[in-house]
Amino acid sequence: MKNYNVSPEIVVSNKADGAWEGYENIHKAILKAVTKSGKEKSVLTIECYPGVNYEELEQSLIFPLKASKIVHSDELALKEDAIQQLIEKNLTDDRVFGLQSSHQLQDFFSGEAILKVRDDIKNIQEGLVIVYGVGARLVCEPDVLIYADLTRWEIQRRFSEEGLSNWKADNSDEELLRKYKRGYFVEWRVADKHKKKLFGSIDFLLDTNLKMIPKMITAENFRVGMKQATQQPFRLVPYFAPGIWGGQWMKEQFGLNESEENYAWSFDGVPEENSVQLAYGDVRVSIPSMNIVFQHPRELLGEGVHARFGDEFPIRFDLLDTMGGQNLSLQVHPITEYIQEHFGMHYTQDESYYLLDAKEDAVVYLGTKNKVNKEEMLEDLYEANDGHKDFPDDKYINKYPAKKHDHFLIPAGTIHCSGANSMVLEISATPYIFTFKLWDWGRLGLDGLPRPVHLEHGKEVIQWERNTEWVEKNLINQVEQIDSGDGWIEERTGLHEREFIETRRHWFSKKVHHHTGGSVNVLNLVEGEEAVVESPDNAFTPFVVHYAETFIIPCSVKEYTIRPYGEAEGKTIVTVKASVRI
Repeated sequence: MKNYNVSPEIVVSNKADGAWEGYENIHKAILKAVTKSGKEKSVLTIECYPGVNYEELEQSLIFPLKASKIVHSDELALKEDAIQQLIEKNLTDDRVFGLQSSHQLQDFFSGEAILKVRDDIKNIQEGLVIVYGVGARLVCEPDVLIYADLTRWEIQRRFSEEGLSNWKADNSDEELLRKYKRGYFVEWRVADKHKKKLFGSIDFLLDTNLKMIPKMITAENFRVGMKQATQQPFRLVPYFAPGIWGGQWMKEQFGLNESEENYAWSFDGVPEENSVQLAYGDVRVSIPSMNIVFQHPRELLGEGVHARFGDEFPIRFDLLDTMGGQNLSLQVHPITEYIQEHFGMHYTQDESYYLLDAKEDAVVYLGTKNKVNKEEMLEDLYEANDGHKDFPDDKYINKYPAKKHDHFLIPAGTIHCSGANSMVLEISATPYIFTFKLWDWGRLGLDGLPRPVHLEHGKEVIQWERNTEWVEKNLINQVEQIDSGDGWIEERTGLHEREFIETRRHWFSKKVHHHTGGSVNVLNLVEGEEAVVESPDNAFTPFVVHYAETFIIPCSVKEYTIRPYGEAEGKTIVTVKASVRI
């Protein structure tokens, strides 16, 4: 069953017209663009996402262009101390959590320095002027504008493996959690706001993810690719990460690198983290999948979802592997008003666990037991986290057997965690870093440091009334048959009424008709080798998905069908579908 596709793509064109790979080819395309107007002076601007490798860009692209003047926009930014002071309230002293920034990119630059360089450029009469870096477009009006983009997963890899610092910060040795926090709460928010303003005026998009293997496409090719993605099913490029509690299931089922000790997470349906791969002939360009959301939010999300969430993708699918591993941390997510007041987020992380697979001893921890004494439990948590003893979870927390296809609902404020020996498809709302660990079983992280516990936050949001009686009535396998037909059954499996996501499960051996229902649909093939997604009126090319793959159906698709395919033909297979309740 190792047919899981770790490198899915959207085929935009069978030809590589307007797409280039390698610095030599890109160099020629840029020279052609800057000389096209015949002007004596041309300004080439390369706007960069934070984390782009400047040294490579300079040595392999910028310096060989032999410009008469080169401006590095980062040098026009405020000094590190001034930036630190500007964002201090956003970063906080916490290792994990900050406050979402409302800054604009220009807030980080010296207006006086920009005006001086702008005047200098005006006074140049001939030749090529190159302005590059973060904020390069703030300097002057370019003749040719390139956006050098970078995916979130690659930034994180550079943080951890190459010692990449945050933008305008000398923090190469700082722990990954704090680097990520600065990115998540400040620089990526600011950079994305700036990026969205430029997409309508760029001439080229440059993919800088792979060392010394750049790819570039024309703005027209970029826009065609983004538009096409909203008219067909597509997958994001998954990435996999180890963890202290990680297991072996994904390694075995997906044919992943055997040398890794474990895989804990797979982000397979998280647009803010994942990328999409666009194919133009033999040229494959990887870009942040949020670019699709930024470019076409209404077509992708649906009018009602866009009206509620703006250009954010509110549904997240990811995989949690504890097969042969350990328990996740005992945790709780903030209720809505808490995340709004403390972190500047406008909705919270409601979620659920759908069991893709489980061993006989698999369990899910969910809610408190009946008649728990709140003060006693908190005192035991404090003592456990101080290292005085282990937390007596059996005294306070419900523990339920978990088997394949069980669905546990977890509205924010509910204490929970997945136990060892389970494979969870986590279906949740998108603000995914807001996990308040209450107890981590006395473990150290992979970095050898104690994993951060947030009992001070957690105790403020625990919903103590979610005890055994309430949990069993509201959160475990709340399955209701909705409809059935020839060879198929549709069930509603959740989520809880406090959660905005609706989940439907289909068991089918024949073709099933679906409608997006005014919302983007996110699905996973949770049983069966293969299925094919088709358009009733041939509006898109048939799309094949494999076991455990997450795929997205844009709202604009409206109608589609799914049926068993290949080795699964004639067998009963299963999908789980999530959408936003409108």
